[in-house]
Amino acid sequence: MPSVSPVPPSSRDSVVVALRAAGCVFAEDEAELILTTARTPAEAAAMVERRVAGLPLELVLGWAEFRGLRITVAPGVFVPRRRTEFLVEQALARAPGAGVVVDLCCGSGAVGAALATGLGRVELHAADIDPAAVRCARGNVAAAGGHVHQGDLFDALPGDLRGRVGILAANVPYVPSDEIGLLPLEARAHEPLVALDGGADGLGVLRRVAAGAPRWLAPGGCVLVETSRHQAPAALDAFERNGLTAHLAVSEELYAHVVIGVAP
Repeated sequence: MPSVSPVPPSSRDSVVVALRAAGCVFAEDEAELILTTARTPAEAAAMVERRVAGLPLELVLGWAEFRGLRITVAPGVFVPRRRTEFLVEQALARAPGAGVVVDLCCGSGAVGAALATGLGRVELHAADIDPAAVRCARGNVAAAGGHVHQGDLFDALPGDLRGRVGILAANVPYVPSDEIGLLPLEARAHEPLVALDGGADGLGVLRRVAAGAPRWLAPGGCVLVETSRHQAPAALDAFERNGLTAHLAVSEELYAHVVIGVAP
């Protein structure tokens, strides 16, 4: 966004003017969120200034809405996308009675928190390789009694989860390395590369999840991974090669593509 001096937030209109001048397409909605989140006029002014400077709205607010939950987000942590709500919906529909849930590549822990909310009493584990994500996720899954672990994919998980997981949600990075530069500036400048870069074809991490999932899933348990439309056939093949029954769920409205694999 261009550098624009913010107008002191003496009124909603002045905030809208400042945000619109900075290029915010949904200036009215953003102004409302800022003014209802800020505790004082001085805090509102500071938030407007950060937004005008180009900080993503969710980081300005300190939270993102995800399936009706207010998920705390922090600098350097992947911000949950609305399209990922479709992954949660598919998981709840596929395994409404799951007792053990794993949120792999958890970022803020939004997926795990939403699954726990939808399922009720559940044993929830979340994991990420990034220490900043782990710190953030701990606060977001605390209400569900969730446990957050740091490490590389399945290496982070307690061994006693093997063969017990009813839902394994893995919002893996899936942007091909040479396409990172095409992402919106807000993502490139403010989100960790490890949460975006999926390797040469974008499927490097997904293939590792597909290979490891069968050892962790309970009989009939499911693993769900978000991907893109053009990557979906290769993702389905990766699941099937590892003995999972796989299919693709698509939401045209959210432009979301979720590959689901079910253990025998």
